[in-house]
Amino acid sequence: MQKDVPTLFDWAGGAAALNRLTEVFYDKVLADPLLEPVFRNMSADHPAHVAAFIGEVFGGPKDYSEIHGGHPAMISHHLNKHLDAADEVKLPDDPEFRSAFVAYLEWGTRLAKLNSQDGAAPALHEPMPRWGWGVPGGPYVPPAKS
Repeated sequence: MQKDVPTLFDWAGGAAALNRLTEVFYDKVLADPLLEPVFRNMSADHPAHVAAFIGEVFGGPKDYSEIHGGHPAMISHHLNKHLDAADEVKLPDDPEFRSAFVAYLEWGTRLAKLNSQDGAAPALHEPMPRWGWGVPGGPYVPPAKS
């Protein structure tokens, strides 16, 4: 990596930003009637552990590996949790499909968030988006305003 290119960890704002992110996220999870039962018994340290994991993945300190056991430990915490409805309904599980599927979920979630804010002015007459396999021609992108 080039010397002047920040890591995702640094760009996000470091450990403090990721800790704020996971604290807010898990507060919302515990307030959600659907998700709360899944996370009801998580330890009080869980948000900090997740922040450390994300931080390491994003190029930050190797705290999660050194303190919590690294990737194998994280994987073991999720065994037999049955968290993926896509698996439950037997959607294809090949990496190419799942990558496109998750990218669409991310895009759709961002769009829903943007359009749910006060003062949102969504383009209501745009064509139906079409999603592909990660090639141009994916979701509709409105033309730049002149």
